[in-house]
Amino acid sequence: MSSSSASSGPVSAPVPRPASDGPSSGGDTARTVPAQAPSVEARSAPAARPAAEAGRTASDEVRYARPCVTELRLAAFARHRRARFRLGAVTLFAGASGSGKSSALRAYEALARLAGGARLGEVFADPVACVPQGALPDAQRRRGFRIGCTADGPGGPVRLDVAVQAEPELRIVGERLSAGGVVLLETALRDPGRRTVQAGWYTGGSTPVTRAPLPDDRLGTALLPLRVAGRTDGQRQVLAAAEQMVVALRSVFACDPQPDWMGVPVPTGSGRLLAGCDNLADVLWRTREECGRRHALLVAALSAGSAAPVVDLRAETLADGTVRALIDRADGSRTELARLGYGELRYVALALVLLTGPGVLDVDPVGEVPAAMQTLTLLADGLDRGLDPRQRGELLRLAVRMAERGHIRCVGTVGDGHWAARTEGVTVVDLGP
Repeated sequence: MSSSSASSGPVSAPVPRPASDGPSSGGDTARTVPAQAPSVEARSAPAARPAAEAGRTASDEVRYARPCVTELRLAAFARHRRARFRLGAVTLFAGASGSGKSSALRAYEALARLAGGARLGEVFADPVACVPQGALPDAQRRRGFRIGCTADGPGGPVRLDVAVQAEPELRIVGERLSAGGVVLLETALRDPGRRTVQAGWYTGGSTPVTRAPLPDDRLGTALLPLRVAGRTDGQRQVLAAAEQMVVALRSVFACDPQPDWMGVPVPTGSGRLLAGCDNLADVLWRTREECGRRHALLVAALSAGSAAPVVDLRAETLADGTVRALIDRADGSRTELARLGYGELRYVALALVLLTGPGVLDVDPVGEVPAAMQTLTLLADGLDRGLDPRQRGELLRLAVRMAERGHIRCVGTVGDGHWAARTEGVTVVDLGP
């Protein structure tokens, strides 16, 4: 088991500037590096690895059959500065309150929503809160932040870095997509009076670079499939990298179970679990009938985390047409889900998420890519909140077992990561006190 920690330092510029690990955010013309001249910016430094990968060399580096995010970079975001976090199949950010655990997950979710086509204002309701504390405005009163990630997959690592201006106007002022040492897309703000950025993407052939304006409130990487024809090898390289990044980011389910609502009878609906898990009974009504094997695994997981053995978890229709969830105990007794404790309800909900998939969860995966080629990522802020030691241990082991199949990854936050540090297959990122 290895741990990573964020490095910090002063922020010298209020708005993200060109740097070795991020895109240009000023008025420079977007530059694309030709294939024969690898970009220093596109290379990533070694990062901490989970225990399962320890001792590997470059020649036997893990290859990922399905695109997934393997590194999160917070060059300047909230309390993080120049931070790089290696993400394993199951990753836990640990640290005291205020250490930056939640902001790391918030940055990950923001990238996921932008990759799904959301506009900047929809993703960052309070962008000023994302600006590093102490960052002073420049002469134009501009302040901002930078985030990025690496998505690995069949095509190898692909890097995405985004510079966002939070003040005086919210806009993307720089973006860079790179793979294999080649900058495939780069954007820069050239005219602050226009709501566009100048973009340049690698084309190859007689015209090495294609330039065009892109909106400053949308992620350019997500727009590339609509702008690139794919006629040349260079264009196909750009499309492959953009698709891998988008697929890796899109299948994200940010889950925060709300026990106060989970036990309340609910009307039948789509059968897709919401982020707060308040429609849990409706989902159980569907999953119990559709997938007996996974439902049996859920019952077994619930029994392992309960004080008394559980033989079934099911939904019951009431006279008014709503459904409620019930637990059948081994002694023949029956318990309404509403009677369970706070931790028990969160445990049930999180176990259900780990044992299901995009077809059951309220997520928007890439429809053009088969589900078998996508990896669902669960984001769980406060993964251990309300859980007793047995429940949190069982839940973590369940996450590892499901992640081994390659269909799901988990990124969560916990207050104290020592209890999880010895679990094989888990990466603990210690953010300190």
